[in-house]
Amino acid sequence: MLRIENLRKSFGGVSAMNGVSLNFAEGSLTAIIGPNGAGKTTFFNLVTGAFKPDAGTILLGDEDIAGLSPPEVVRRGMARAFQIASIYPTLTVRESIFGAVNAHRGWHARLGRRFPLAEAKAQADEVMELVKLDSRADTVSGYLSHGDQKLLDIALALALEPRVLLLDEPTAGMGPEERWQMIETVHALWERKHMTLIFIEHDMDIVFRYAQTIRVLSYGTVLAEGTPDEVRQHPKVIEAYLGSHFEHTDSR
Repeated sequence: MLRIENLRKSFGGVSAMNGVSLNFAEGSLTAIIGPNGAGKTTFFNLVTGAFKPDAGTILLGDEDIAGLSPPEVVRRGMARAFQIASIYPTLTVRESIFGAVNAHRGWHARLGRRFPLAEAKAQADEVMELVKLDSRADTVSGYLSHGDQKLLDIALALALEPRVLLLDEPTAGMGPEERWQMIETVHALWERKHMTLIFIEHDMDIVFRYAQTIRVLSYGTVLAEGTPDEVRQHPKVIEAYLGSHFEHTDSR
């Protein structure tokens, strides 16, 4: 579904992405981990068109999308939710998602209709239900809790009907219980929609419990990749990131 080959990017002579090659199978659930400065967010920025790579290919299906603008990448089936939620604080949850659905489908002229298009309304309702925000449909987005704002950001990405969804630290800034609620919602969403889902995460309990595959970045290179068990026992990963005394525990 998504294949990255020899991806390179430098900033002012500093190599931020140094020949990264990764393959994400259709319908897979992958965590990307690594120390601060490893290149995780740069990788997301390159894949989604926020940055243009210096070299390399980014194949979404059979099409090379490297260098396309973010809107062009979205139109080809990729969406992203950010570490800091990007929402419309003065709109309700329903208005926000309904607007995203209409904008994605090119129905801008229908946004102000007194009687919204049934198809768009049905899709917005489905997205709210998927992220468990249907009970807050009429809440103004700016009044949502931090966790619910992040769920809304994911919902806005889902409204774009992606084949590949990227989540940048979906549990950042949350307390222990809220973190587990968030990742369980994300996991249920992945199981239901069968999309390719890639997430950056620093909470190792979450990563090793939920990811099918883990990719470890370090200084712009792929340090290791494999199943949670393979990555947990990888000597280079232990040395560079996890620490020699790392033990996976479920902290709930």
